Amino acid sequence: MDSIWQPFILSLQVAFCTSLIVLIIGVPIAYCIARCRFPGKSIIEAILTLPLVLPPTILGYYLLILIGRQGFFGKWLFETFHITLVFTWQGAVLAACVTSFPLLLKTAKVAFAQVDNRLEDVARTLGANEMEVFFGISLPLAFRGILAGTLLTFARSMGEFGATLMVAGNLPGRTQTLSVAIYSAVQAGKDQEAAFLVVITTVVCMLIMVGTMNILEKEELQ
Repeated sequence: MDSIWQPFILSLQVAFCTSLIVLIIGVPIAYCIARCRFPGKSIIEAILTLPLVLPPTILGYYLLILIGRQGFFGKWLFETFHITLVFTWQGAVLAACVTSFPLLLKTAKVAFAQVDNRLEDVARTLGANEMEVFFGISLPLAFRGILAGTLLTFARSMGEFGATLMVAGNLPGRTQTLSVAIYSAVQAGKDQEAAFLVVITTVVCMLIMVGTMNILEKEELQ
């Protein structure tokens, strides 16, 4: 039974860490894209949302080139700090961050775009600096949309398979997430175990999606 629950616990760990990282990085980027004008904006946004359309295995390949032992960043990381991300749960987090980042980016961008910029202008005329405008006006008004994007990121991280398998591998108890465990169970003919894991994954993701839809509906009504 422990072998069944370990992938679930690991998936929750990966999804939580992924959501936190994507939230911290994605919200400021989404705000800049929604509010700022600069050369190459459309190209940068296209690159950031590219994981939505690229196959996960291709994303995993790019990550291996980047963070592998012989990769540009991975080689420096190993030689400097003796840290290896490939075949670790941290590598699974990195893979999930790349694949789920566009979900929060697009949702948060729309949320910030819906904030009345006249309120931000009034705050500036009253002496507020940009940080005060962001944390006092923009962020609270866009909170529901950001929360919905975070939940979508969490759900996407729970179900990530292709990039995770290529970067983190399939090491039971170490890097075997729910989706990878389901694949292994089916390959091994363990139909009952696979069905149990499928039910768990479906229920968790369904609950997250229901919560996200409720948040988005409330956002539209306001």
